[in-house]
Amino acid sequence: MSNAKGATRRGFLSGSLTGAAAVTGGFVPAFAWTTTAFANTAANDRPRIGCIGTGSMGTGDAQAHAQFGDIVAVCDVDNRHAERCRNDDNAGKCRADAYRDYRRVLDRPDIDVVSIVTPDHWHVKIAIEALQAGKHVFCQKPLSLTLEENRLARAAAERFPAQQFFIGTQQRSQKDQFLRAVNMVHKGLLGDVTKVTVGINGSPTGGPFPVAAPPKELDWEMWLGQAPKVDYREKRCHYEFRWWYEYSGGKFTDWGAHHVDIAQWALKEDTKGRGPVRIDGTDSKHPVPFQDGYPTVDDCYNTADDFAVTCTFPSGTEMVVTSRGDNGILFEGSKGRIFVNREKVTGKPIEEQWDKDLFTDADLRTLYKGKPFEGHKENFYRCIREGGLPVS
Repeated sequence: MSNAKGATRRGFLSGSLTGAAAVTGGFVPAFAWTTTAFANTAANDRPRIGCIGTGSMGTGDAQAHAQFGDIVAVCDVDNRHAERCRNDDNAGKCRADAYRDYRRVLDRPDIDVVSIVTPDHWHVKIAIEALQAGKHVFCQKPLSLTLEENRLARAAAERFPAQQFFIGTQQRSQKDQFLRAVNMVHKGLLGDVTKVTVGINGSPTGGPFPVAAPPKELDWEMWLGQAPKVDYREKRCHYEFRWWYEYSGGKFTDWGAHHVDIAQWALKEDTKGRGPVRIDGTDSKHPVPFQDGYPTVDDCYNTADDFAVTCTFPSGTEMVVTSRGDNGILFEGSKGRIFVNREKVTGKPIEEQWDKDLFTDADLRTLYKGKPFEGHKENFYRCIREGGLPVS
């Protein structure tokens, strides 16, 4: 099972990266709306957007994208989701064309931007093919589920530098919480940071869940994609995909993609060639038995519900990602410590304002790679207009 699954996934993804170059002798044709072309358009021209994946999160993202462009296509393997999104007043009640197959969206030369909000196991394949098609890409987190996927995505981004490739790790745009915390670490106000604890809670447990007939509006085979072919169970699909390793990674990819991103950003371990040199995940428990790395039952949630994973960086700093304790990030340094989550940032350095006059607009521009601080999607569309690197 493991060999077959691995080979299928590798072929599924690598085909996306090499296919276009192979059929064109290494040349992938440019489309009209490159970053440069978009930057030179008239001020009243708006990018044309295709939204791939329009469940609750996808529709929410569509509502935000509609502030910056015109949604002309929506796509979901569940027709109910596509219809709901295209009729959503807050998404511009766009009456966009609706599709089941994302490739029809990518085939359209009039579409400049795609928003990818599918189940996680589809992210990398669709993102790579969108870049090949000349689209700017907004992809929800997590970008990838494996290191191999990540390398393929990075290679595609480097191959198509004219397109913006942006990830929906929106905590990078929370000024009063996460940006303040990252700035304090970067300024050395906490001293040498020796330990970071990332609390993300454990995955829910549940099951056994019964087999059922897929809803008539849902293309279950397309939903599965490269994942193992299994019977439909309601709790495998839509929001609950998060709790199955076949499609996601539980809380690690749900919340961990946000908090670990901030922790590594603060430690300056978030760039190419950086990252932990050792990972110990032995202190992890799952709600079902595993054999050779795979669950032995197929009718229960299977992602870890109790864990403490230790990541060690070249500096010796340890980052512990755990289901135990409060949701948030604790930075411990030789001079002080702070705790940050989406609601607050606390600790003696905050109470005593150690960063007074040291968290300025210039500091925000540094964190934003030379751009002004603004909302997450604002930064994405600014980078499309102006070029440069996005914050995420």
